[in-house]
Amino acid sequence: MTLLKTLSIALVGLGLLGGAAQAAGSQKPARDVSFSFEGPFGTFDRAQLQRGYKVYKEVCAACHSMHFVSFRNLSQPGGPGFTEEQVKVLAAEYTIQDGPGEDGEMFERARLPQDRFPDPFPNEQAARVANGGAYPPDLSLITKSRPGWYGTFNQLFNGIGGPEYVYSLLTGYEEPPAELAAEAPEGKSYNPYFAAGHWIGMPAPLTDDQVTYDDGTPATVDQMAKDVAAFMAWTAEPKMEERKRLGFMVMIYLAVLALLLYLVKKRLWAKEH
Repeated sequence: MTLLKTLSIALVGLGLLGGAAQAAGSQKPARDVSFSFEGPFGTFDRAQLQRGYKVYKEVCAACHSMHFVSFRNLSQPGGPGFTEEQVKVLAAEYTIQDGPGEDGEMFERARLPQDRFPDPFPNEQAARVANGGAYPPDLSLITKSRPGWYGTFNQLFNGIGGPEYVYSLLTGYEEPPAELAAEAPEGKSYNPYFAAGHWIGMPAPLTDDQVTYDDGTPATVDQMAKDVAAFMAWTAEPKMEERKRLGFMVMIYLAVLALLLYLVKKRLWAKEH
């Protein structure tokens, strides 16, 4: 009883701490969005990942890097489903400094599938100068580092809501309440979903028909936000589908093992009853 009481107190304490963390900040809980990869059997929608890459490439990549993603990842199992030839073409759209060559000098060449996504700025200082002092975060792991909602039990059962956070942030720009409008920082936009406060240095990045999808899907703000959020969920956890398959097989193995152990126990102790 003492152990159960202690565990109950600990769990309640964790729940209160989670709630306190949310109350201490000013972030509005993310909107609950339905993604195909959610749940124990969820998988990525390949068409959505390809659309999400297009949004990242044509909109987000102007300011945000993805240091941990290489072009070849786009054609690997569990990824967006691009072919190797498509990836070569996508990579060759960018150049990278290489060398030294035979003359001892550095040179520019087209990127190859093994090269990483290009950085939009040469260094952090250049990025801050171009963005009014703000430093655009790397987006490779953004859905693992930015929770959309808080509370120990909520995150235990529903995850941290990283993709929902990205979606809500991209679609959550609005006019500030009258009591906050007077104190609006210069060059900042009001977004109640922003993790670092209501004021964000990035203006609303998406507008309807900003990109043209190859599959003909209407490029609304809502659609683009969902697609790029799904793409960032994949970059943060590219082995998710493999992990789920392995976890499912482990659960089946444990269930069979438990059944066998029960039958062995019954047989060994049959004569004692």
